[in-house]
Amino acid sequence: MRAINSLLSIVVTIGLFVLALEGGLRLLGFGPTATIIQFDETLGWSKTPGVRASRSTDEYDVTLEINELGLRDDPMESPEKPGGTFRVVMLGDSFVQGYTVDREDLFVDQLETWWRAEGRSVDVVNAGTEAWATDQEVIWLQENGGAFDPDLVLLFTYDNDLFWNAKRKYLRTPKPRFHPEGRVEPRVLTDPGPRPWTDNYAVTKATKMLGRRLGLVPNPSPTFEHESGRRMYCERAAYLHTPPEFMKEAYLRTEGALIALKGACEELDVPLYVVPIPNKATFGGKPAQQLAGKLGLDAELWSADQPVDTVLDLCAQHEIPTFDVRSALEAEVADGAQLYYEKDFHLNAEGNRALTRFLHAKLDDEGVFMPLYAPERAAEGPEALEGSGGLPTPVKVFAVLWLLLGVMYTLTYRDEKAWLAPLKVGGLLLLIFTIFFALRWFADALPYPFDQFVFLAFVITILTFVLYKLGHRVGTITELFGCFVKRGHWYLMPLVVVLLTIGSLLVVAASSPLVAPFIYTLF
Repeated sequence: MRAINSLLSIVVTIGLFVLALEGGLRLLGFGPTATIIQFDETLGWSKTPGVRASRSTDEYDVTLEINELGLRDDPMESPEKPGGTFRVVMLGDSFVQGYTVDREDLFVDQLETWWRAEGRSVDVVNAGTEAWATDQEVIWLQENGGAFDPDLVLLFTYDNDLFWNAKRKYLRTPKPRFHPEGRVEPRVLTDPGPRPWTDNYAVTKATKMLGRRLGLVPNPSPTFEHESGRRMYCERAAYLHTPPEFMKEAYLRTEGALIALKGACEELDVPLYVVPIPNKATFGGKPAQQLAGKLGLDAELWSADQPVDTVLDLCAQHEIPTFDVRSALEAEVADGAQLYYEKDFHLNAEGNRALTRFLHAKLDDEGVFMPLYAPERAAEGPEALEGSGGLPTPVKVFAVLWLLLGVMYTLTYRDEKAWLAPLKVGGLLLLIFTIFFALRWFADALPYPFDQFVFLAFVITILTFVLYKLGHRVGTITELFGCFVKRGHWYLMPLVVVLLTIGSLLVVAASSPLVAPFIYTLF
């Protein structure tokens, strides 16, 4: 019986540690990604009708609401177009769906709002779905174009579409693809089942990420060996001026998808425009350095512009009209605008506004709207819709922590003068925020891939310092813990673990003014 109780003590302790780690990782943005996707026997996957999910990282916090027709759009009882309405269907992947922005910051909805503010009866249908390739977007139009009855179709492509247009599955999920002449490859798509349980927990997600970073866990995305001897992800071959053999097939199948798209639009008798979205490395700076580091090839062998140029060339061969947004975005970057997230590869809110302004002007220049849908009045663009912004997020976080911790400090230490509380708490927070942003500045100044290890090195340094400051107390803690395990007091382990953790932190805080601000802030 004592052996069983001892085993339970160990299990309870490990469980507490895992639960604490899971909660901490979720707070840091490593939580499992909420899914809005369901299996689709025609498209491979589609958005689940009626689902609502929230996603957040340290860069964005987004709520996704999918309507009854499986679109991230306004509620729609049916796909039937309202009378007297000019309908625009937008096809694409996560950029069109709005993976990292709320709808008010998404170019799809900004365009619709702008057009309606001008007095135009324009309805925009958002058919974008995360991780779709060009072939799936085209098949969606073939299947649903007649029901939605568009007056204009816009297709937005991205770099990784090119490689995945040639594949029969995306990671673990099957997908359709086209023959080079424009026919869909006939085959039955099989439901791969629910996602692995390891994707549902922050601990396993972070472990896999770390394992992949250290080369201990294989990445599910396929790789190939470049003729230079460099191993790289297959989808990055789209940047190479001289494509490897498998990319030649990818370009042919992409061409087949574009041929089918043109045919579908001709059958619907609607104009079509293809808009390649450029990689943020196209505009230089640190993103270009990071991409160069990831590829590890001489500069003359590749270009961040290559995927866009490839799509434009394929469209030109088949007389498909295109919009090249690069010069417009580059002009805004030159004026100091940040159009993409620092870590994530998607357009941020400002990038969506820039794309909105470009498309609004370009579509009017092309004369795609009939006179019936000409603007009745002038209306300001997304700058006015966005508003003045407000305080930056770090300032808001600082203010909330300052208020909360200041009140707690005042209520706890009633014998101190009330005006000292905000000064002490504010000083501690200011020191922590200064160190944090100094580390971020230092990381941004480092070339890839060294910038990714700054915070990891900082955490390891802090933990090492904590162990050093505990000194001989580590042995005492281990002995006390071992005593409870041997005696089998498993029901006391939560209390023991909490007391030992808090006690250790207080000992370290009391012995070091360098670490104390970080620890005292916890309390």
